[in-house]
Amino acid sequence: MSTVSTITLDSRTIAVSDSGGTGYPLLLAHGFGLDSSMFGGQADLAPSSRVIAWDAPGHGASPVGPEPFTFWDLARTQIELLDALRIERAVVGGVSQGGFIALRTALVAPGRVSGLVLMDTESAALGAEDAQSYGRLFAALAEYGPTPELTTGLAAQIVGDHPAAEKWAGVWRERGVPLGAPVDCLVHRDDVTDRLSGITAPALVLCGENDHSIPRERQERMRRGLTGAGELHVVPGAGHSPALTHPDAVNRLLESFLDDVLGT
Repeated sequence: MSTVSTITLDSRTIAVSDSGGTGYPLLLAHGFGLDSSMFGGQADLAPSSRVIAWDAPGHGASPVGPEPFTFWDLARTQIELLDALRIERAVVGGVSQGGFIALRTALVAPGRVSGLVLMDTESAALGAEDAQSYGRLFAALAEYGPTPELTTGLAAQIVGDHPAAEKWAGVWRERGVPLGAPVDCLVHRDDVTDRLSGITAPALVLCGENDHSIPRERQERMRRGLTGAGELHVVPGAGHSPALTHPDAVNRLLESFLDDVLGT
C-alpha cells in the first residue's frame, strides 16, 4: 500500500506516491492527463522494489505553477525528488510523457539512473499530423470544456478499450483535462533520438499491442537507438497505458528486468 504526500522542491510542489520500504527504488511518471494512481497495480511489486510515482504539474494533486516548463525541466524535477528522498540511484521510467521525462533524466544525470523503463513512449518530437490533431482536440476542450464526447474519445486514445477508460473520462468531466502549460510541454517537445546512443543504462521497452497514440515503429526506432535496450515487449490486448490496464503482464516484465538490473 502506497502513502501519498506533497513535497516542496526548489522548482515546484508535487504530489508523490511511495510504497515505502527499503527495496530498490523504481521512480515512475504517468502519461498525459493521468496521474500517479495509474501505477497502483505496481505498488505491490516484489519486496525488492520501492515504487515511487509522482503527479506532473497540472495533473492529479500537483499544481501547475506560474511558469511554462519543458520535459527537460521535469527531468530536473525528478532529480530534485530523488535528492529530497535521499535516493542516490534509481530505475527511472514512465508511460508516454513519463517516458519523455525518463529519457531526459538519463541524459541530464546518467549517474542517477541505474535503469530505464520505457512504456508506450518515443524519443521523437511530435509530428506535424499529430500536432494538428492535438491542436484541434485541445482547442475544442478549451472552447467547450470536458464534454462526454471529447473525454470519451480522449480516454479511448490514452487508456484504450478497457473499463478504466470510462473511469478516466468521468474524472476529466469532473476536474477537467490539463490545458495550458502541460499541453505546451507535450506538443512542443524536442527530438532526442540522435542523443540516445549516449544513454548506456539498461532499458526495458514495452508497448501495448493496440496502442493508437504512438505507433510501434516509432517505439522500435527509439529502442534501436538505446545501447542498453533488449527486445521490444508487446503486452497483448493493451492500449496506450498497459501499466494501468494490464498490471499483471507489466509487473512480470518489470520483475524480470529489475532482477537483471539488480543482479539478483
